[in-house]
Amino acid sequence: MTQKAVIMDDKAMQRAVARISYEIIERNKGVGNLCIVGIMRRGVNLAQRIAAKIEEVEGKKIPLGILDITPHRDDRETAPDYQDRTDLPFEVAFKKIVLVDDVVYTGRSVRAAIDALMEKGRPQSIQFAVLVDRGHRELPIRADFIGKNVPTSSEEQVVVRVREIDGEDQVAILEGESR
Repeated sequence: MTQKAVIMDDKAMQRAVARISYEIIERNKGVGNLCIVGIMRRGVNLAQRIAAKIEEVEGKKIPLGILDITPHRDDRETAPDYQDRTDLPFEVAFKKIVLVDDVVYTGRSVRAAIDALMEKGRPQSIQFAVLVDRGHRELPIRADFIGKNVPTSSEEQVVVRVREIDGEDQVAILEGESR
């Protein structure tokens, strides 16, 4: 795979996270009863950034959780020694949950996340925030909060790098098979 283009650098990612954070506050008329849940792996880092920005703006710490969707995926087998890494340090029932992921493509990961979340309780609402929406949905799912819409072909791959895991913040398009 070769890198075709960098579509977001660290500054663009910071601006997108800030914009998403403000939109979450506006749409929910504040932060009462709000919880942020990051979908493993890079969605967790983005969720942490969104929660920190909301706390900076509103002066209130937002409950933050981690959601492991592995056993709910319909495209991969779960390993026999699988250990669930979900960490939701709050009750899901009757909360406004904002699911956060790095890229939305077919919608299957989000569907798995909704299934995983619903196993934990029935939230008041589920909203979806994503850094990059690349289109090509296979399921009727849309993001409520989008950092950047990037039309891509199915032969391209959108790769999000976050400093906590990859040592840099960047979103790039690679040429080759999509994942």
